[in-house]
Amino acid sequence: MADYEVLELLLGYALTRRDTKPLAKELLRRFGSIRGAVDARPDELAQVPGFGPGLLAFWQVLREVLARRASSPLRQREVLATPEAVAHMARERLVASPHEESWVALVDAQNRLIAWERLSRGGVSTVPLQPRDVLEAALGRKASGIILVHNHPGGDARPSQPDLALTEGLQRLAPQLGLRFLDHVIVTDGDCYSITQCKVL
Repeated sequence: MADYEVLELLLGYALTRRDTKPLAKELLRRFGSIRGAVDARPDELAQVPGFGPGLLAFWQVLREVLARRASSPLRQREVLATPEAVAHMARERLVASPHEESWVALVDAQNRLIAWERLSRGGVSTVPLQPRDVLEAALGRKASGIILVHNHPGGDARPSQPDLALTEGLQRLAPQLGLRFLDHVIVTDGDCYSITQCKVL
């Protein structure tokens, strides 16, 4: 099946008794691929003729299913061995977000996932977060280790000065509370950056 035919079938579940082929082809024309169409922001989708509120709600449910699918291996408490594994899960969740969001992966002493939750949502280029917010989440879940994650919607994975300051604060404070601060990972559509390893992954 061609890509437009796959999209056509998918659209048919939300737009019954309607020819969805033109819309499927238009989505591919605008966004370049099935992934591009699925990952498109709500404001971008709203500009496509025929993509109304009902279909947008369906699209958001589809994205939520895909995000939870990406996180399901970690929810089975598999060991988080690499920042790439966390970045993959985070990218599925955050790729279409036009805002910066901070999430935290909390792990036990064997680096098995205990919790994966959003801590804060910000604007286009900043997200408000204090070390206390991260540490309280870890203590509340009785975690052993912390992996902080946030996205850069602008596409540049390099950390800002506030990102570095937050990381330094957590590296200093976490051991005082018996916690291991493992990493701070920044994700974009195409890259991820490990602040503790000081490199693009």
